[in-house]
Parts: sequence; structure tokens; C-alpha cells
Amino acid sequence: MRRRQILLTGLGAAVAPAAYICALPAAPAATQPAVLELFTSQGCSSCPPADALLGRLATSPGIIALAWHVDYWNGLGWRDPYATATATERQRRYAAALHDEVYTPALVVNGRRIVVGSDEAAVRAALGAVGGFAVNVTLRRDAAAWLAEVSAANQPVSALLATFDPQRTTAIGGGENGGRKLTEYRIVRDVTPLGTWDGTARRINLPEVAPGLGAALMIQSEDLQVLGAATVPPI
Repeated sequence: MRRRQILLTGLGAAVAPAAYICALPAAPAATQPAVLELFTSQGCSSCPPADALLGRLATSPGIIALAWHVDYWNGLGWRDPYATATATERQRRYAAALHDEVYTPALVVNGRRIVVGSDEAAVRAALGAVGGFAVNVTLRRDAAAWLAEVSAANQPVSALLATFDPQRTTAIGGGENGGRKLTEYRIVRDVTPLGTWDGTARRINLPEVAPGLGAALMIQSEDLQVLGAATVPPI
């Protein structure tokens, strides 16, 4: 049984059925660019295998991986220091757009598919099904800042810059993972909307990324499909 942490309408309460258990073979190599967004929590006992899988996938060519730590587990024995309401809201928006539920660990592929984040076979299938990017995003650095060149999308789009911590290990003091040390990858630390426009080609000056952090620029359609993306590596 896979774990689904469903947000009850109007209540925000999480229901915790039996833990999902999955063997994790070596991650497949990506055949096309993709943005993988894992919705996870340090309070969820089913999430560490998904965190580990995301960490391995993040090393694959063409993969941009992000871990969004949701806050709806925070009242269940452990407060995740990386959890934000922004992550929870983003997951809710994806679930609504893709007619799915809100649960952990959930992994969204290019804004088009939601799968269980620790199910490598499902991740592999989603990577093969979603297709590549329709918009080219090129980053270059000048003397002052990063500049993004975004090709035409032929539809309204928005741009979002998510800064991330490459890797952190945390001693967990309570909740389902109490007593464990969890290593997590590509943890989203801050989000900056960079505007919405008609989809014509444009250049975007990116805000400065703090030392030690990386950043992912995503170009998304109105229905949240990721049309193009690029990453600023950690310095």
C-alpha cells in the first residue's frame, strides 16, 4: 500500500495509513530533460526512500531536482525545519491541476504527472511519458548577475526561481522518524516569482543566489506544465 497523506477539505488534517515500503534499485539515466519536484517531510516515515531516490536522480544528466518540504506534517510529532506553507500550496495547486490527491512522498514530473516519490518504476514511466521541454532556457553569467534567455512559448507563461540547498543531514528528534539521521537533497529554501507574460521571447535578470545554494529557473504554463527550465549550480 502506498502512503497518501490526504488534506481533508476545510480541516487540513492528515490521515496516516500504513507505511509504503519500496525496494530501490539504481536510478535510471534520464533520456530527456525534466524537472522533478518531490513533496516530502521529515515527519513522514515513507519519505526517506524518496529523498534518497531524488538525490540519485539529481546526478543524472538533464535532471533538475527539487525537494519541497510541506508543512502539514508539522503537528504530528516533529517540526520540519525546511517546511513551508509555500510548498504545501504548490502541491495543492498541482493536485488540483492534475486531478490527484495531496500526499507524501509525491513527485511531480514536468508539472504533468504525479507519482509516488519512492516508486522508481513509476518515476521511470513518467519520465518517458511527459516529453521534453517546449521552451529553451539558456543561462549566462555577466559581471554582475545571471541572465536568462527564454525562447518563445506561444502561450502565456510565468517564471519562478527556486533556490535550493544541495544536501543536508538532520537528526530527527520526534515523530515517525524520531531517532534517525536523515540526509536530504535539493531542499527548496526560497522562491521568487519573476513575472507572467504572453509567451514572447524575453531576457530575465535573475536575483543573486546566496553562496552555497543553487537555483532552478522554471517556465510554466497557466496549467502549471513546466515548459522549460535551467539551473544555476551551487557556488
